[in-house]
Amino acid sequence: MSAQDTGGGIVIAIDGPSGSGKSSTSKGVARARNLRYLDTGAMYRALTWWMLENGVDVSDTSAVAAAVERPTIEMGTDPAAPTVAVDGRDVAAEIRGKEVTGSVSAVSAVPEARELLVRIQREIIARARAESAGIVVEGRDITTVVAPDAPVKLFLTASAEARAQRRSKEVRTSDVAATQAALLRRDRLDSSRAHSPLTRTEDAVELDTTGLSLDEVVELVVGLADEAVQKA
Repeated sequence: MSAQDTGGGIVIAIDGPSGSGKSSTSKGVARARNLRYLDTGAMYRALTWWMLENGVDVSDTSAVAAAVERPTIEMGTDPAAPTVAVDGRDVAAEIRGKEVTGSVSAVSAVPEARELLVRIQREIIARARAESAGIVVEGRDITTVVAPDAPVKLFLTASAEARAQRRSKEVRTSDVAATQAALLRRDRLDSSRAHSPLTRTEDAVELDTTGLSLDEVVELVVGLADEAVQKA
């Protein structure tokens, strides 16, 4: 079942690499149009955190696949205060740590992990469409796999330098060069994985956010959403 098959609310699908502005843009658009918000990347981070906490070797594909059903991951979709919990524990801070960041691509590449989380993501989207005006969903395979029928599909990009500067501020580090190297490594891993790689679909609007302010990007996306609603 497609994520667009249930309910009447709009789905805005936003893909792109780390540091392109997905999270800030998605939350800004959701707040501007009273929509719900889902950070699918946080779900993969939450699953990765659980694996590390429970001694699962994340480099062992079979071990990860065997354990994916064990944790319960719950996502809060309020854009003003999104939450992520694993087995009832708030892990919003823990999932942004270096160990999780260094391991999440390995877990994300496991087909069983993606199948499980995509199923949960589609359930969240369907619920939001049925119960609200819709949802903004961000990640790396939203336009290609999770919600390919979304009426608004974007692929955000930015220069490697701009992305590294943004991410360095986010994680509060002065080593921009190391941050940029890590981002480029993540790009290679996410774009080359066999299952649901990071890629832009032909019908997704590519938006380079390098020289734009957050308000400008949000305004552009809101405009695209408004056009889609008018055409519906």
